[in-house]
Amino acid sequence: QVQLVESGGGLVQAGGSLRLSCSASGRTNSSPAMGWFRQVPGKEREFVAAISWRSIITYYGDSVKGRFTISRDNAKNTVYLQMNGLKPEDTAVYYCGAGRTTVRASAGYDYWGQGTQVTVSS
Repeated sequence: QVQLVESGGGLVQAGGSLRLSCSASGRTNSSPAMGWFRQVPGKEREFVAAISWRSIITYYGDSVKGRFTISRDNAKNTVYLQMNGLKPEDTAVYYCGAGRTTVRASAGYDYWGQGTQVTVSS
């Protein structure tokens, strides 16, 4: 089992920045790949970014490329999502997931956090 806890969400004006954190505990070596997804009511969970165990592989969703950066500190069992140039359409609940391989599909992640709300005002 892996437990994930997101933090860092909040309210920010358009053009601003936020950094989300996802702290992992438990058998993290069994699910080394980490990803960020987001979801708004009535829509499917959308891929945002993913990173492999050694940070060699990173993927980004088209809507966040060039604005968001995923990183991780394995010594702290924490994954980060630095979000710059935020837009109102980035408003969503952001979830981190842990899985065996670095993929863009939410089905590839075995464990999820409870989510953190990000609201971007115009």
